[in-house]
Amino acid sequence: QVQLVESGGGLVQAGGSLRLSCAASGRTFSSVAMGWFRQAPGKEREFVAGISRSGRSTDYADSVKGRFTISRDNAKNTVYLQMNSLKPEDTAVYYCTAGNLLATIKTKTDTPYWGQGTQVTVSS
Repeated sequence: QVQLVESGGGLVQAGGSLRLSCAASGRTFSSVAMGWFRQAPGKEREFVAGISRSGRSTDYADSVKGRFTISRDNAKNTVYLQMNSLKPEDTAVYYCTAGNLLATIKTKTDTPYWGQGTQVTVSS
């Protein structure tokens, strides 16, 4: 079992920045790949970014490439999502997830663990 708790969401103006954190407990943190998804009202939950167990590999949705950066600190059992140049269309609830592989996290075929989500609102 893995328990995930997100933090860092809030209200920001377009062009601003936020950093989300996800603290994990339970299973050995370095044994799981991590990812961020988001869900806007009336839309499907979509992949945002993912990172491998070691942190050496990352992947991003095209819509956030060049603006968002995912990272992890295995010593602190925490994964981060640095979000820069935010746009109103980034407004959503952001969820942290954990699974065995980055590839299967991206396709949401191996995402057994989810946090409760944190709201990000970007005003225009």
